[in-house]
Amino acid sequence: MTSGPCGSKALPSAMLGAGGARLVQGLRAGTQAWLWGARGRSLALVHAARGLHAANWQPSAGRGPRGRPLSLSAAAVVNSAPRPLQPYLRLMRLDKPIGTWLLYLPCTWSIGLAADPGCLPDWYMLSLFGTGAVLMRGAGCTINDMWDQDYDKKVTRTASRPIAAGDISTFQSFVFLGGQLTLALGVLLCLNYYSIALGAASLLLVITYPLMKRITYWPQLALGLTFNWGALLGWSAVKGSCDPSVCLPLYFSGIMWTLIYDTIYAHQDKKDDALIGLKSTALRFREDTKKWLSGFSVAMLGALSLVGVNSGQTAPYYAALAAVGAHLTHQIYTLDIHRPEDCWEKFTSNRTIGLIIFVGIVLGNLWKAKETDKTKKNIENRIEN
Repeated sequence: MTSGPCGSKALPSAMLGAGGARLVQGLRAGTQAWLWGARGRSLALVHAARGLHAANWQPSAGRGPRGRPLSLSAAAVVNSAPRPLQPYLRLMRLDKPIGTWLLYLPCTWSIGLAADPGCLPDWYMLSLFGTGAVLMRGAGCTINDMWDQDYDKKVTRTASRPIAAGDISTFQSFVFLGGQLTLALGVLLCLNYYSIALGAASLLLVITYPLMKRITYWPQLALGLTFNWGALLGWSAVKGSCDPSVCLPLYFSGIMWTLIYDTIYAHQDKKDDALIGLKSTALRFREDTKKWLSGFSVAMLGALSLVGVNSGQTAPYYAALAAVGAHLTHQIYTLDIHRPEDCWEKFTSNRTIGLIIFVGIVLGNLWKAKETDKTKKNIENRIEN
């Protein structure tokens, strides 16, 4: 090989191919033109464009060094991690972040509701709870897979999970669980004493939830009690304690929401679950699923309306509830419980529901300041008159 003009070795045309060689020539000519000064810069762009066109280069293709499409999806990030780490990241379900979202969003509702009128939610608390959601969701999945490893081997969708597939031993997963819980404890200790005690109380639910599918057709209810604990914890982290008039209906609405999305999720595995003796609301409701989901939706929206009344919410909040109602109606009406891919699509769409509620809370809270100002002005005008 011969050295190029900058002392680097030129690649043979056989390695670059015709298009690659033209691309290099175009870029080289463009670089030289650029160095001529301002006059040459327009010419530089022309040379570069010719080179790119000759090589059929497309900036939107997004391909890596081996010609594989580049992606910033969670699954792609996990797949690009060092190979020894990948089973642990998959054990945490970092490649499927929807569960983390569904755990985190009730926390954001509570933190948003606890903000002072006219103020945005506490961003420090939002980030703290986001970190905690990643860790506790990972810990919950680890516990679930440790309990269910024998069952997971018999279910098509779960047979490739790290413990069931033998990528991680039970002992390794136990040590990994300890690390996650230790980090989660560090996050919890950043809160006030009331919230530390309240957060610690949820650990029993986290540990026992995976066992519920063995003994009841309502494991989704147990998941709802577990996943929506943040609806209580977020408020107490900001205010120092819970306000039952707001926190309890918010918690209840989250439980109803979980019954909706996790029943849809459970329909993916209903055939395998029936064969191996596991229970779920999908098997309990069967063809009546849409009726039950409709009832849960009404209960969820009713509880959220009560939250709005008790917290003095304003028009944007109720507009968000109307949007959530429309989303749930479409979700349930178009759901095909016999198509696993449709169940997964409907399940993941619930992140949108959670985000709509959060945005409604934030905008409704900002709207409170305007209403307060109007009230003050009216009082002042009456006094003057």
